[in-house]
Amino acid sequence: MKDFNRIPRIEITHAPTPLEFAPRLSEELGCNLYIKRDDCTGLAGGGNKTRKLEYLLADAQQQGADILVTIGGLQSNHARQTAAAAAKFGFDCELVLGDVAGTPKADYYGNGNLLLDGLLGARIHRLELGEDRGVYAENLIDKLIGEGRKPYLIPIGGSSAIGSLGYVRCANEILQQISSQDIAIDQIVLATDSAGTQAGLLAGFIAAEVDLPVLGIAVSRNGKEQTQLVDVLLRQTLTQLGLDPDQAGGRVVANGNYYGEGYGITTEAMIIAVKRCAKLEGLLLDPVYTGKAMAGLMDLCAQGVIAAGSNQLFLHTGGSTGLFAYREVF
Repeated sequence: MKDFNRIPRIEITHAPTPLEFAPRLSEELGCNLYIKRDDCTGLAGGGNKTRKLEYLLADAQQQGADILVTIGGLQSNHARQTAAAAAKFGFDCELVLGDVAGTPKADYYGNGNLLLDGLLGARIHRLELGEDRGVYAENLIDKLIGEGRKPYLIPIGGSSAIGSLGYVRCANEILQQISSQDIAIDQIVLATDSAGTQAGLLAGFIAAEVDLPVLGIAVSRNGKEQTQLVDVLLRQTLTQLGLDPDQAGGRVVANGNYYGEGYGITTEAMIIAVKRCAKLEGLLLDPVYTGKAMAGLMDLCAQGVIAAGSNQLFLHTGGSTGLFAYREVF
């Protein structure tokens, strides 16, 4: 394995983020629920993308880039954190953001993350439904190069082998915290979509030779497709670390039963989960990722799939700023 601490990185995250016990939720769910507070990473409202951006921006600096380009939905948490990181480290920032079908629209086009993107100084390219964000971004990069700029493309969600290194680091942080707090965690549960967070955690545990299950609750596709997506990125991340990619075999588990009609489209279970966490723990989830992941965790507890009395760690990946764009459903 490569010397992990020698991989270029810039420090952004307020780390270690807290690992807290949720007593009132635990009582309701019948398991011992702990929350890893990666909503508290600090960058313009926080969230999991901050850890990925530590490695992505270091790579951008090494390549001499002067402008960051990334892709997402109009209410992308990743886009917000990329815009904030760009502002903090002196990059210009271009956000290619597409509309998302089926989302509530009363506040979607002017509030939440989109409001913050503008405050952070990003230039926003709003695409209509059906427009190809990838093609648009490629053309934009060609245009910027033609103008003498040095653009750096960050993939959707920051989910590349480089970005996933942020969650290799987080895996080590979690292992240190559960050791110091003397907690025997049975499983980690998290929202999974662009795959970098789940792949990075698994790569970190594999590197540490720890067999800690990581259950991804898919927020936009079925479990089989999500498992394949994470598996590919996990293998790439292991290769990036100088490890055997075949160690990924059988490690990825994703449940696709809770995303509803699609990405960003609300479900009644998500709304209930967001409200329960707010009222029982003062904990703000988001409507796109953590709300659906928590709805899945709650249902799996109710079904007995998650064993009563087990120790579950929920990774809170942030995104509560998106609640303001979904005001009408709450």
